Amino acid sequence: MLNCLPRLRCIYFLYSFPNLSNNIKQIHAQLITNGLKSRTFLAKLIEHYSGSPDQHRANNAHLVFQYFGRPDSFLFNTLIRCVQPNDSILIFRNEYSRRLMFFDNYTHNFVLGACARSPSVSTLWVGRQIHALIVKHGFESNILVSTTKIYFYARNKDIISARRVFDEMPKRSSVTWNAMITGYSSFKDGNKKYAFSALSLFNEMLVDASGIKPTHTTIVSVLSAVSQMGMLETGACLHGFTEKICSPEDDVFVGTGLVDMYSKCGCLDSALSVFWLMNQKNILTWTAMTTGLAIHGKGKQALEVLYQMGAYGVKPNEATFTSFLSACCHGGLVKEGLQLFQEMNSVFGVTPQIKHYGCIVDLLGRSGKLKEAYDFIMRMPINPDTVIWRSLLGSCKIHGDVVMGEKLGKFLLQLEEQSCAELAPKSEDYVALSNIYALSEKWDEVEAVRRKMKAKNILNNAGSSAVQTVSMAVL
Repeated sequence: MLNCLPRLRCIYFLYSFPNLSNNIKQIHAQLITNGLKSRTFLAKLIEHYSGSPDQHRANNAHLVFQYFGRPDSFLFNTLIRCVQPNDSILIFRNEYSRRLMFFDNYTHNFVLGACARSPSVSTLWVGRQIHALIVKHGFESNILVSTTKIYFYARNKDIISARRVFDEMPKRSSVTWNAMITGYSSFKDGNKKYAFSALSLFNEMLVDASGIKPTHTTIVSVLSAVSQMGMLETGACLHGFTEKICSPEDDVFVGTGLVDMYSKCGCLDSALSVFWLMNQKNILTWTAMTTGLAIHGKGKQALEVLYQMGAYGVKPNEATFTSFLSACCHGGLVKEGLQLFQEMNSVFGVTPQIKHYGCIVDLLGRSGKLKEAYDFIMRMPINPDTVIWRSLLGSCKIHGDVVMGEKLGKFLLQLEEQSCAELAPKSEDYVALSNIYALSEKWDEVEAVRRKMKAKNILNNAGSSAVQTVSMAVL
């Protein structure tokens, strides 16, 4: 049938059946046969091919762009918008080196978005070069491009540059404010100053002369900042403010943010109240509630909530179990953690990964069951990594097991020496072994380890601490 489709039938299939993946090549061939080179239809083909999980088929999107025969910014923008982020960056660099095409504000916006979706040292460098091109070509006044720059810098952990772009913008939209606030609240390095900056910026947004109002995305980001700081009073005020602009019971993301905030601020009754009032819950909602209960030592109640997920048509995933098992570690819930680990595959159908095994080793080690933790590692069906061994070594130091600690310390140093050709040696294993020797007052061995560190020019990382006082105006 497809072999005799006229031009209009090809167009009809492209627009009416977006999931027609099995016949897309035949439609493509008919478009070529009929000499159809409409930019709109070729852009639709690019979207179809780029969305395919088959990499070979996805590569056909490049061929469609080349088929047009001459540089075209609309097709090029469609291509870099639809392909994978790394491919988008590579295509842009190659086309830029040819210097045959004019890049508009959409081009810079899409490629910056690709750099944001694939954060790394290399993409940060590429994004900065694109920022320079934006300045050079005079696209800085475009609010969408500048907002994407904020998003790009924030995703690549350059929060200072993101704020500089934000401050230099003469006009901002709600998306701009959300990008900056989300950037602050997502910057979780143990330093609460970024969460405080998110709250301060939210206060500025409320009194800004432009009159831009917070959206649901704004509320979710600010709730994340409040949960990081444990500011229950501010969180309760924000909850009241949220009720004025939306219904948390009907917004799964806002509701989940409230559950997470109340749980991390220690108010489990409020978290449970919001949780059960929600008309819709996703996997993140259930994970936030069960993790909050487990962190506060409510292991049995957390398991009861977890078992109810199936009745609501929600299946826990790997992240759910990682979060729950980690909470059991910090809450000392050995029995509950072991029970859940045993039921991961048999009851929930989730195969344990290395991170789940690591949680169990940490759980047993923290509770002083060092022999059980060691035996558990030896029975693992997958090879343990250095993180698991270091976790057990740390437990040996806490519980004063010098014999096992010395054995593990020497083993980790052997692994360290084997990897020196590829990675720079770290100080943590040497320091851990030195501390084990010091615990048993073997000062000669302590000196030997320190001399070895000095000979290899391995420096111990200095510790630091900070005290920060924050205040927040009532909303």
